[in-house]
Amino acid sequence: MIGISAAVVLLGAGAAGFAWMNRAPADPTPKNVAQPIERVLTPAQQLIVDADDPLACAASFSGDGIVEEPMLQWQNALYQALPIPAQDGLVFAGWYPTAESAAAADPASRVNGADPVVCTDQQIELFGAWKTPEENLAEGTKVPILMYHQFTANPDGEKGWLRGNYAYIGDFEAQMAHIATTGFYLPTWDELSAFIDGRLFLPARSVIITDDDADQTWFDLAAPVVEKHQLLATSFMITAYRQDPPPSIYVLRRSHTHDMHQAGDNGKGRMVNWTAEQIAEDLNLSGDALGVREVIAYPFGHYNDTAKQGVALAGFEMARTIEPGYVGIGTDKLALPVVRIDYGMGLDALISRIG
Repeated sequence: MIGISAAVVLLGAGAAGFAWMNRAPADPTPKNVAQPIERVLTPAQQLIVDADDPLACAASFSGDGIVEEPMLQWQNALYQALPIPAQDGLVFAGWYPTAESAAAADPASRVNGADPVVCTDQQIELFGAWKTPEENLAEGTKVPILMYHQFTANPDGEKGWLRGNYAYIGDFEAQMAHIATTGFYLPTWDELSAFIDGRLFLPARSVIITDDDADQTWFDLAAPVVEKHQLLATSFMITAYRQDPPPSIYVLRRSHTHDMHQAGDNGKGRMVNWTAEQIAEDLNLSGDALGVREVIAYPFGHYNDTAKQGVALAGFEMARTIEPGYVGIGTDKLALPVVRIDYGMGLDALISRIG
């Protein structure tokens, strides 16, 4: 029995060894392993990846002679700081959503900082247009800057010496509806500056809406009308008195100085009593509080050469007066005129002033 068992074991071992010896030799050639393909992102796609936010939108720019890099925008806001390209012998005529609308320079479809950002798959391409300097001059654009102050819900107006400052909200509603529905273009302040320089074409029917003082009636009565009609407006705030956040994405906060909206030694505003350095110090406080240096509104409309020096010293490019008139090519940026709107001025009065 022992001999038979040993023979069986030996036979089994021999079978196993035979199988091992007859195995196919290992393939010395390494098999190809699929390597991941590295995808090169476009600059616009890279902006979106880096932002890591579903509201991010990469705006790209196209057009003759345009080499602007893509920039990040946000889909819950208005367009911010869109570039204004320059090209020798030409005037930039704005951004448009299609090449066709750019070729036509169609003001109804022109895109700027008065428009909410709308993207597809977090990207949008904007197309630039150009005009000749002769075409720019021939347009004859004169931009009215509307100046409002306080507002009232009383059709009969308010009483007291400031009665004229209180626009009836029913009139304001009719005026804003007119602007919203009759083809007006609403330039941003950087666009107005470029227009004054002759670098940017603005349509003849352009208008800027402003409010002085950021009175509570502006927040309670007027800002909802601006929001309803989706009209870009600027509120000039006295930052020593209030620094409320914007009541709407359509409301820009700009400086009405920090604490110069009061009389100086000679009974006129501090703006024409202080030195340029004192004025700049005040405006720096206001600029820091609002987070922007661009344009101010002179308190009481008082200004002189020293005031203009202080404005420039603080890094502001423009200043708005209360002097009547319209902004054109070559207007003094530190003495912008206005179209004042007072109580009793209804829609017809507005149309007679701005068309």
